[in-house]
Amino acid sequence: MPGHVLIAPDKFKGSLTAPGVAEAVADGMRRVRADVDVQVAPVADGGDGTVSAAIASGYRRVPVRVTGPVGEPVDAEIAVDGDTAVVELASASGLAMLDPARLAPMTATSAGTGELVRAALDEGAHTIVLGVGGSACTDGGAGMLAALGARLLAADGSPLPPGGGALAELDKLDLGDLDPRLNSAEVVLASDVDNPLLGPKGAAHVYGPQKGADPAQVEQLDAALARWAQAVSAAGCGDVSGHPGAGAAGGVGFGAIAVLGARRRPGTDVVLDLVGFDRRLAGARLVVTGEGSLDEQTLHGKAPAGVASRASAAGVPVVAVAGRCLLPAQRLHDAGFAAAYALADVEPDPERSMREGAQLLVGVGERIAREWL
Repeated sequence: MPGHVLIAPDKFKGSLTAPGVAEAVADGMRRVRADVDVQVAPVADGGDGTVSAAIASGYRRVPVRVTGPVGEPVDAEIAVDGDTAVVELASASGLAMLDPARLAPMTATSAGTGELVRAALDEGAHTIVLGVGGSACTDGGAGMLAALGARLLAADGSPLPPGGGALAELDKLDLGDLDPRLNSAEVVLASDVDNPLLGPKGAAHVYGPQKGADPAQVEQLDAALARWAQAVSAAGCGDVSGHPGAGAAGGVGFGAIAVLGARRRPGTDVVLDLVGFDRRLAGARLVVTGEGSLDEQTLHGKAPAGVASRASAAGVPVVAVAGRCLLPAQRLHDAGFAAAYALADVEPDPERSMREGAQLLVGVGERIAREWL
């Protein structure tokens, strides 16, 4: 039977990157069927791993040293191809960058994300894909905008310190020195989050607690974000605080939509388009996708579900690999998966499974080749 195999997984969180998963499965399949063309196209859902997926598909890696979520310098990277750049918030302003015992819900900043956007502009980008998710901050994107030239001023004219808590003292937003190159740039907000900025379903109430905010701090942050929204509106940007996605990444979505004119698109769709998935799918005989845990969340905007949807619509069978699979067979079938292979079925010890994920996936790749090729 002619046709290639396309391996397009997301990461196995805490164990393997998406490229690592793809190469391990490909290695196993090639050991059994060296005659079959096996291609890898790692994917992501717009969050952590988006830049590495772009780089794996041929984008150029550009290292950037930026301000981390609590002010420390960190090494990050963007991906560039022609006049398109991919920026990943998680690499500059991510919650995973902080010690879980020392979170900073009131003072964490999105400044590093703004510095990545500026680096993209320096590379000549006219389309900037901003992948958000997993942020440490609840600053409404204020830090990001400050890094791009915006000035946030208190009543006495002094600049505000970083963090969402400081927005309670905001008197005026001055956009006069905002990087003028943004006027000719299109920003795409890659996010599946549809929360508004404010209120019970907003950034502070829904996501603040996981960033370390106690109930009193949640209320303070929500009030501070309301003040921020008023200042942004007064600066001539209109009121988009209720816009779906404004609450993404602690309100970075709001700052991007309101001030940068960003257009929100589902993260998985953005990444699949970035890596040329549809083009690479053409002529395929089998697609392999997956992620660390196949569960109900997978079916709500995660990368494997997007891969399965596109592949099954094209009539190409899709199988999944995972650390564990919590979906019953009928749910998998309904979502477009012909089968799922879980490492937990091979190695019941979760710690060993995560530690030896690459070797186990080689074996899974061999099994898929025997059963499907």
